[in-house]
Amino acid sequence: MKSQDITRTWYDYFSAKEHTVVPSASLVSPEPSLLFTIAGMVPFIPYFTGVETPPYPRAVSVQKCIRTEDIEEVGKTARHGTFFQMCGNFSFGDYFKETAIPMAWELLTTPVQGDPDTGLRGYGLDPERLWVTIYEHDDEAFQIWHETVGVPEHRIQRRGPEDNYWTTGQPGPGGPCSEIYYDRGPAYGVEGGPIADENRYVEIWNLVFMQYRLSAVHSKSEFEVAGPLEHKNIDTGLGLERLAMVLQGVENMYETDQVRPVLDRAAQLAGLTYTSTEDPTDPHHGTDVRLRMIADHTRSALMLITDGVRPSNEGGGYILRRLIRRVILAMRLLGVHKPVFGELLSVSRDAMKGVYPEIEQRFEVIHAAAVKEEQAFLRTISAGTARLESAVAAAKSSGAPLAGDDAFALHDTYGFPIDLTLEMAAEAEVSVDQETFRTLMAQQRQRAQADARAKKSGHADTEMYRQLLGDSGTHFTGYTEHTTEARVLGILAGGASQTSAAAGTEVEIVLDATPFYAEAGGQAADTGRITGDGFVIDVYDVQSPIRGLSVHRAKVIEGEVSVGARALGSIDVRRRLDAQKAHTATHIVHAALHDVLGPEAVQAGSFNKEGYLRFDFTHDDALSPGARQELEEISNLSIRDNYPVETKTMALDEAKALGAMMLFGEKYSDEVRVVEVNGPWSRELCGGTHVGSTAEIGTLALLSEGSVGSGNRRVEALVGLDAFKHFAAERTLVNQLTDMLKVPADQVPDRISATLQKLKETERELERLRAEQLRSQAGQLLGQAVDAGGVHVLTHHAGAADSDELRQLTIDLRGRFASEPAVVAIAGEAKARPVVVVGTTEAARAEGLSAGDLVKQACRVLGGGGGGKPDLAQGGGQDPAQIPAALSAVLAAVQNREPAR
Repeated sequence: MKSQDITRTWYDYFSAKEHTVVPSASLVSPEPSLLFTIAGMVPFIPYFTGVETPPYPRAVSVQKCIRTEDIEEVGKTARHGTFFQMCGNFSFGDYFKETAIPMAWELLTTPVQGDPDTGLRGYGLDPERLWVTIYEHDDEAFQIWHETVGVPEHRIQRRGPEDNYWTTGQPGPGGPCSEIYYDRGPAYGVEGGPIADENRYVEIWNLVFMQYRLSAVHSKSEFEVAGPLEHKNIDTGLGLERLAMVLQGVENMYETDQVRPVLDRAAQLAGLTYTSTEDPTDPHHGTDVRLRMIADHTRSALMLITDGVRPSNEGGGYILRRLIRRVILAMRLLGVHKPVFGELLSVSRDAMKGVYPEIEQRFEVIHAAAVKEEQAFLRTISAGTARLESAVAAAKSSGAPLAGDDAFALHDTYGFPIDLTLEMAAEAEVSVDQETFRTLMAQQRQRAQADARAKKSGHADTEMYRQLLGDSGTHFTGYTEHTTEARVLGILAGGASQTSAAAGTEVEIVLDATPFYAEAGGQAADTGRITGDGFVIDVYDVQSPIRGLSVHRAKVIEGEVSVGARALGSIDVRRRLDAQKAHTATHIVHAALHDVLGPEAVQAGSFNKEGYLRFDFTHDDALSPGARQELEEISNLSIRDNYPVETKTMALDEAKALGAMMLFGEKYSDEVRVVEVNGPWSRELCGGTHVGSTAEIGTLALLSEGSVGSGNRRVEALVGLDAFKHFAAERTLVNQLTDMLKVPADQVPDRISATLQKLKETERELERLRAEQLRSQAGQLLGQAVDAGGVHVLTHHAGAADSDELRQLTIDLRGRFASEPAVVAIAGEAKARPVVVVGTTEAARAEGLSAGDLVKQACRVLGGGGGGKPDLAQGGGQDPAQIPAALSAVLAAVQNREPAR
């Protein structure tokens, strides 16, 4: 069963069990303490913690997840991967253990072709190979598994809280869990169930029973239970990759259908054979681990870039950069020195697009971001090589190891990988002070962890917010006021309540009344200032962690603020007015989409801020150019015609009777706010701020339209002055093109198309001529070979040529020597940098000659590094002027070789 079918079966089963299908959230987590979505339940955290009321009693999802805490273990075992998909079914105070456990068993064991009575399809697992673990004191779960489901007592194992009790790590909900394991058979380990061997018995599903409120959590095994939860919840997670591994009969998750194609292509590029070993003593283990890591990280990078993450030096961008660079380094250590990440990414795209079609639709942008990072890292390696060569030379002359702080500086400052440092130092017969390096790395990690803890504790827990809410909370005045007099109800700093805060302190301020709009309904939060007697506070964000409470995230820049102080809240008016334009324009786009596509184009999410809007809607197909033009035209006509924008407060039932549009999944009070644009043309429930009439918006420029998931599309647009600037920039660009091409504006596309076609034809002709030239050179070059102690040595400077051309020429020449002992070394210049490729015949290798060793001799002269296999290797350096000397070094190495024994 393919991964795509596993997903479909999951959704079909739980949909039939009255679960609401919830699409996967982004990998970028909305939780302030998380960089990424690390589990299937993350999008549902507000419902489990009681911050928000669930909009449905039960739900099902297949959530994209990223975890990188075990990144060094990726590839070594069947269990570790950075990207994975978590299938989950959830109950919010609806059903509990007595329903969740039998459903899990039914889905796993029902035949793939379907149950003849119910018609439901399952995964067809053999019940005799399923084992269960439960929390040691959870007799209720034991009874359901044993007496209701019928699992034999000996296949139900009790475990302690370290394994079978779930908490958030903080005060809040918690409870026992039950895990389902699949027995892979005697070939994978000893008998005895999961407690005996978790390599043989692989966990595929975890059922969490949230039934208690924890007042304190000290560790995984030490926590304090305050009492039962008012509503018991179910949170389960089935690892799609692990189930795919079982159903597809492969050794590990890296060999499943969504990952294996990348692994195979990486092996092909490196000229290697993947053996699937997990035995550290196997000589192929190191290579297999690297290939598995390459496949995993490539997919993770693809999915992160698809969800909008870009390589950088902080946050999620740093994780993405690390994943990409680990792939490049691993390929380099496997002997592949040319840029290949873009090619691997293309293979991953083809493996994943069946489930995530947005990958293919956005791939041009995804590919460009990845290739740009690869090019930057290759430049880093090139620059770091020169620094490392200098440090190695100094260490060698002093007879001491390469200093650990030098290795750390190369890693930390220049991004030069420690693996490459160790390899290149070993080539020069210089050791590295790894102990000091590891100490410095550990100190850096401790600083990062402390910083992460500080950031996490910067947000108070829900209970503190509830205490501040009191009876009245925060009264929002921003619909009619831009400044409001208020009283400071509370101050939070470092995750704790404070009585005052001095200048320089990052705080969360709660007022009894505020003109600041808290981020909600897709509208960005207001910014501005809170001032009072002797204090000034800059507000950079406003959130509503619980309904009715506005929390101003801010920094005290002057004086000292105290609880109870009188204050004046003042928003950035220009920013608010521009945000209102974008928000009203979002409603206009929604109504215009109904005119263009029909009422089935329902809103699926939105975001708007000053000058910009993003609108997601349900629709299967891309908008045609005509539909996009019509959407933009209808939107601008509604702006031109100056439609009135009216807001009314009414009972929810009255709003429903009027036909006001409501967002699925949103939570509404009994009294709601209805926003109308031109009466019934656009009538929606909305708590945001809006313009008084549409002409205030000015104009709207549609930027893009594309897919954000199966059945979901997204449009992006600019409004107001930002839209005008966009149109002005496009006009300037068209004018420049008409001047350059000497044609009228309406003929620019045809002229560019014709020019590009000619360019492609010219490039193809150049490639053909260059290939012919290289082939003709091959025959002439054979006569230049010299005899070096019974081995033919052919060296040649090919001039300007890329690495692929040099490799092809080397392979061609090597083949012409047939069964004779021969070494071929061809060098050239690619983008002003020297490249050298060395090839050896089988007879030469019998003489003890290795292409990998010989290319290193050449690269030392070139001021760089290289490596590869005994039959073919490649490297480069810094100084093209040293190519003749580098080729001479290869000849000398052959002449001075030790006799083969």
